[in-house]
Amino acid sequence: MSLIESIRTQQSNPLDAVERLALLRDWSFDRAAEDEVTLAVEGRWADYQVSFTWMSDIEALHIACAFDMKAPARRRAEMIELVAMVNEQLWIGHFDFWSRDGLVMFRQSLMLTGGGSASDSQCEALLATAVEACERYFQAFQFVAWSGKNARESLDATLFETVGAA
Repeated sequence: MSLIESIRTQQSNPLDAVERLALLRDWSFDRAAEDEVTLAVEGRWADYQVSFTWMSDIEALHIACAFDMKAPARRRAEMIELVAMVNEQLWIGHFDFWSRDGLVMFRQSLMLTGGGSASDSQCEALLATAVEACERYFQAFQFVAWSGKNARESLDATLFETVGAA
């Protein structure tokens, strides 16, 4: 990499905005490498490990949001079906099921081609979208993994919305 490319990369690294966001919110974070920041975010249903990765070769800021839930081997086929059904509900981002580890995670990328830079509000929106999606569907994944429910039952129970308060 030339010196000019190195300076440009340092100036436009969107992970600097992610770090600012974490500092402002007083969230614990770790910059494990020049191209990765990991945050710990507390949600209503779970604590989320959120990794932001700057992929300079494709000029994309990638976010992966995972929660601590491993699907037992006997429930993995149903979990994969649920992931597909949940993804049909999403306008942006998607869930992945990592078969080897039995993990579910939400993923999304922000394209910054042509030397674009990520604003603080874009980074905050990426994070909010990821955590909101995980919060919205966490119980459905839990129903499949631990309650023995099928994908359709789990998703229907999660999407059911009540009106008012008791």
